[in-house]
Amino acid sequence: MDQALSHLRVLDLSRVLAGPWASQLLADLGADVIKIEKPGSGDDTRTWGPPWWKGNGEDGEKVAAYFLCANRNKRSLTVDLTRPEGQELIRRLAEEADVVIENFKVGALARYGLDYASLSARNPRLVYCSITGFGQTGPYAPRAGYDFLIQGMGGLMSITGRPDHEPGGGPMKVGVALTDILTGLYAANAILAALAWRERSGRGQYIDMALLDVQVACLANQALNYLTTGQDPPRLGNAHPNIVPYQDFPTADGWMILAIGNDGQFARFCAEAGVPELAADPRYATNPARVAHRAELIPRLQELTRTRSTDAWIAALERAGVPCGPINPLSKVFADPQVRARDMALHLPHERLGDVPQVANPMRLSATPPAYRGAPPLLGEHTAEVLREVLGMDEAEVAALRAKGVV
Repeated sequence: MDQALSHLRVLDLSRVLAGPWASQLLADLGADVIKIEKPGSGDDTRTWGPPWWKGNGEDGEKVAAYFLCANRNKRSLTVDLTRPEGQELIRRLAEEADVVIENFKVGALARYGLDYASLSARNPRLVYCSITGFGQTGPYAPRAGYDFLIQGMGGLMSITGRPDHEPGGGPMKVGVALTDILTGLYAANAILAALAWRERSGRGQYIDMALLDVQVACLANQALNYLTTGQDPPRLGNAHPNIVPYQDFPTADGWMILAIGNDGQFARFCAEAGVPELAADPRYATNPARVAHRAELIPRLQELTRTRSTDAWIAALERAGVPCGPINPLSKVFADPQVRARDMALHLPHERLGDVPQVANPMRLSATPPAYRGAPPLLGEHTAEVLREVLGMDEAEVAALRAKGVV
């Protein structure tokens, strides 16, 4: 299939999550992504287990599930960047590439002559994306950045979790490395924008992506809540700062979510719950009034929701056109008929890893949809293939590099 990005080659020097997430997105859309890894160890996440995926039985290859989430559709090439011969290999590959992605500390690749200035001198059309914790400028630029730290420093944890006065209260990180994921998505968008500009200008450019910048940008309405009032938004658990009722509620056998977004939906909920008078009460009739009287309204609603099971509430409220839903564990997520109908779980075959589980790319393009060409690679699986195909090396040249420990 001729995919949207099948004309592009990406040299991916990143590891862990933000960079690999961006390059996997480009790979799903057809780009030839060459993943550069350190000989012997590779991407850090290869060993971030348990859990592990053990291909072809207990004696088969073992790869961390973490690595598998962000590295399909890529070719793995091992190169020792500390060796002059390895550095020259990267320079030659960059001459044949459209994009370079890296997440080394600020200035680290310049020591090897692999920074944007050095590589763009040999390939002026190169789009070069650097992903760091804090960016290339500012007092924190030299620091290493990690998702957990950035969630704290960037404000996300200050608005996530239950209030201090409630049981289990305190700041809480999100259950996945969300800042890394969001940075990967922003990076992919920036790369595509730079490539679009290159089509008109003929020139590549440098992209400075910072996890902290992304986290601050993604505070969204909470950032504007602060900027318009000067007051720090409180932690509200699962409640919404601007909409009521919009949170989790107890039921007779568990929990459900009410996501009531307007006054009509609230009135329909009250009618179904047998308390239509609440929707007519001036304290609760409008969303601003409900936000102002949140403390007294929510306990009353909690008393009501405890009277029926989760399934009974969801069935009744869906008929009434009131947004609601369960709080599913992942076992129910992947068993959900809607998720199954959208084919969100899949397996990719690999000779030594067996049928590797994956989560589908959610982009649904009518003419150039994502394609799944290969499972996440073993370390250095495509070293000889890439060197032969991209750089025209013969078997003897590849063998000589292996003998020296360069690849």
